[in-house]
Amino acid sequence: MTPDDSSTLGLVLFGAVDDELLALLQRHGERASVLAIGVGPAALSSAAQWSLVQAGARDVLQWPQLPPTADEIGARLQRWARADALLDSPAVASCLVGSSPAWRRAMRSVIEATAFTSSSVLITGESGTGKELIARLIHDLDPRPDKGEFVVVDCTTLSPELSGSEFFGHERGAFTGAAGSREGAFALAHRGTLFLDEVGELAPELQARLLRVVQEHQFKRLGSNTWQRSELRLVSATHRDLERGIADGSFRADFYYRIAGWQCRTLPLRQRRDDVLPLVLHFMRELLPPQAELALDPAVREFLVTRDYPGNVRDLRQLVTRICHRHCGSGPITVGDIPPEDHAAPGAPPLWPDNSFRSAVRSAVQLGIGMKDISQRATDLAVEMALECEGGNLQRAAARLGVTDRALQIRRASQRAPV
Repeated sequence: MTPDDSSTLGLVLFGAVDDELLALLQRHGERASVLAIGVGPAALSSAAQWSLVQAGARDVLQWPQLPPTADEIGARLQRWARADALLDSPAVASCLVGSSPAWRRAMRSVIEATAFTSSSVLITGESGTGKELIARLIHDLDPRPDKGEFVVVDCTTLSPELSGSEFFGHERGAFTGAAGSREGAFALAHRGTLFLDEVGELAPELQARLLRVVQEHQFKRLGSNTWQRSELRLVSATHRDLERGIADGSFRADFYYRIAGWQCRTLPLRQRRDDVLPLVLHFMRELLPPQAELALDPAVREFLVTRDYPGNVRDLRQLVTRICHRHCGSGPITVGDIPPEDHAAPGAPPLWPDNSFRSAVRSAVQLGIGMKDISQRATDLAVEMALECEGGNLQRAAARLGVTDRALQIRRASQRAPV
């Protein structure tokens, strides 16, 4: 069988790796979890297997002959289906808005780390990309029946003098001013989740003090000789490049490998432009009265999609807040609702190709993808995006792209042709 656009799981059986197979995976791998199975005596080379994964396959199996059962397939598809069900659940959709393929890939990694492991998780990414939201989601989806609290430590506010007490707690009289005993973050997060926000700001000497408790789950309060246990899930986040920190000595390698059992990278908004308008509507629902019309004038949609957001999703939310506060009356959001200080340069056309487009083409070139394949994929995506913008209306999509209805029909038919 071959996956279609409405499926979330798919199988592709093939005898040889060729351009047609790679094109099929590129078309469907963004929207479906595809298992590619090579059938026949010829062994697949490592290069061939990696090319299938890079084209869009989630996994690759080799069958010299058909097996007696489908257990090998079933185990993978069931696992992927569980992850997809969580990814599409209301708990995730209401917290992390977005449906672009790049965003779904990033969030699927979060789901897999949460649902199928108890590993520590390191979340990296630029400021304003939702790292704390993801940390809270990991805690909310944690399946432990006796789950404890979600405890946050902001590593940018820790003073060297009080950091030990913040993490481990202290006994009465442990230091000047310790009038009573106090629980630290590791005790408070017992059976729950400890979130170290901006972990890259921890001084190396403090990283060394945290090694034992992170690895052994044991610690002592300041002023105590008694070991205590803390069974918790550690989630850390940073906007810094910790691997570079290891190289220059500002971050300890042994501590890094203890907090990075699983790594998730959030995406800047420029790499998930398809999610801008869904995010705008999400924020409008939060900010406008329940009876308000959630609609945008076409000029406003164009402005929002083409604008740069240096502060990422946080930046977008602040802009939408300003727009909603200026909006009055019924009807859609119009250009007059956009504050003058947020206007683009008068008469300036939208910047295109923008940095995200250039980045995508650069990645393709670095992967050795030829001009013909780049052009073909760009055209296929343009058709897909135009149909999405026009709600599936073929005539309006064709007009948007400047082609005839017939040309668009032929293009769609070639995209869906099975192998």
